[in-house]
Amino acid sequence: MPEDSTPEDALADWPEGVPHRLYGRRRGHKLRPRQERLLAETVPRFRFTDTGFAAGASALWLEVGFGGGEHTLALLREHPTTAIIASEVYDHGLCSLLTEIVPDGQEGTFPPPDRLRLWPADARELLLGLPEASLDRLYLMFPDPWPKSRHAKRRFVHPEMLPIVARALKPGQQWRIASDDPTYQDWVEEVVRPSPLFRGEAPAEERPEGWPPTRYEAKAIVAGRQPKYWVWTRV
Repeated sequence: MPEDSTPEDALADWPEGVPHRLYGRRRGHKLRPRQERLLAETVPRFRFTDTGFAAGASALWLEVGFGGGEHTLALLREHPTTAIIASEVYDHGLCSLLTEIVPDGQEGTFPPPDRLRLWPADARELLLGLPEASLDRLYLMFPDPWPKSRHAKRRFVHPEMLPIVARALKPGQQWRIASDDPTYQDWVEEVVRPSPLFRGEAPAEERPEGWPPTRYEAKAIVAGRQPKYWVWTRV
């Protein structure tokens, strides 16, 4: 987010029909002392403030809802010239990722990686505040499906969100979506397929090459659910 921009600026342009409230868990079971230190001391220093941190990178990607962080960390390893903004509101997810990066005892001193920043808040606010055409890729991996029809407005994939995602993505760049929930899979097709802002082929039913695995994908397969993987290209 540019240094002269604030979440309040983003809220002024909040899309009609999308709830301001962010639904979903922020905290689960009681945090351990190290996790508390990571949240209090590390997260503020790793927090994304502006795109300048990616000045030397070949590309800037955003992952919305990174869960346990294994997908984000795999992307960082496999793409050593790419910078990533990783967004997650769940405290235990933030701690899971940071535990893999920050040595125990250095929560307040370990420097942020050159190519990684965190957004521990609503990713919709971040997208509204980013400069136009600033992202080279967006990931939405196994989002909360909110399967009840009355909760559809809570889904990240939403008709009112499409122009916001499109504004932040550079033309010709990708929005990758994966879901194992049949309701959400149908919803992605219903919402994104007709949009003139994106084009894409039919979703793959096997994880494509170059897509790191996630724990949610593994759980889905064990449970007998069939994931689908979309690549939507910004027109």
